[in-house]
Amino acid sequence: MLAGVDFSPKNMYIYTCDWAYNENILMQQPKLLDQVRLTLRVKHYSRKTEISYINWIRSFIFYHHKRHPKDMREKEVGEFLTWLAVKKKVARSTQNQALCSIIFLYRQVLKIELTDIQWEFAKKPKHLPTVLTRDEVHSVLSNLNEPYLCMAQLLYGAGLRVSECIKLRVQDVDIARNEIMVRRGKGDKDRVTVLPRMAIPGLKKAIEISREYFEQDMANGYYWISLPDALGRKYPNAGKEFGWRYIFCAKHISKDPETRNYGRHHMFDCTLQRAMKVAIRKAGIFKHAGCHTLRHSFATHMLDSGYDIRTVQELLGHSNVQTTMIYTHVLNRGGRGVISPVDQLCSTVSG
Repeated sequence: MLAGVDFSPKNMYIYTCDWAYNENILMQQPKLLDQVRLTLRVKHYSRKTEISYINWIRSFIFYHHKRHPKDMREKEVGEFLTWLAVKKKVARSTQNQALCSIIFLYRQVLKIELTDIQWEFAKKPKHLPTVLTRDEVHSVLSNLNEPYLCMAQLLYGAGLRVSECIKLRVQDVDIARNEIMVRRGKGDKDRVTVLPRMAIPGLKKAIEISREYFEQDMANGYYWISLPDALGRKYPNAGKEFGWRYIFCAKHISKDPETRNYGRHHMFDCTLQRAMKVAIRKAGIFKHAGCHTLRHSFATHMLDSGYDIRTVQELLGHSNVQTTMIYTHVLNRGGRGVISPVDQLCSTVSG
């Protein structure tokens, strides 16, 4: 173990939340980590990236017995990365994430260029995405209740990511035109995608519940709503407008870790993920599937139905069509659609 730090997913989650968001611990953080956090926010990195980078930088410092990074260079960085790859046996993506965090620390915060680092980014493995059949998707949806049923219908019917789904606001949905405006998706990009008709009843019900919470919050004086960047200053009364409210809102008022304001945030992504895991298990599906599998299934079934790849690319929000091309490989069943010789042999013998 690394100075008492447990890298298991459960403990890393607890450690991250406690260390990054608890204001008592926040006041005890070293100045260096405060500088890293400030630099990340100035450059508009996401909250998840901020937590991840802080974690890896802290782990790097603890691995070298709390030495200051200014006193370390390429040799110490290489030793830490080697320890992750050889001893901890982390995945390639985790290894690359750790390297990116350390490079950010030296280049952007300490203004030190690591010119002779004996390490390269690990090559990303070429994995084909898991895809459910239409019957399997139907089985999964039949084992879900609202609001998770509506959310799953949006993941599969509109190709949304989990984060994009839970962050939908009332004004982002146009039921009359069957459109969803995805704001600030991956890569900080906006896009328009289709609103599946099957999801409309559940969506209307979720909006009604959100309105009830909205009226309750207005009566209790909770006007604050989370807005990205400077929109909070541009629209100071946004919290009093129902259009800015989250469709899938949380049941309880919470405190924002940055502004320290109290308000109603959106639902946690882990609640939907847990509901999906239960539904997949009840459906008797043994594939390694989850929420994101519905997005993969959306893209594959769209291409299978004859839609051109550019249309699917726009609906998914991919910058490069090569990213969308991976779903064409999923469609090539059985070795690019060829008939196995043993099947031909069996058909000949039976004939």
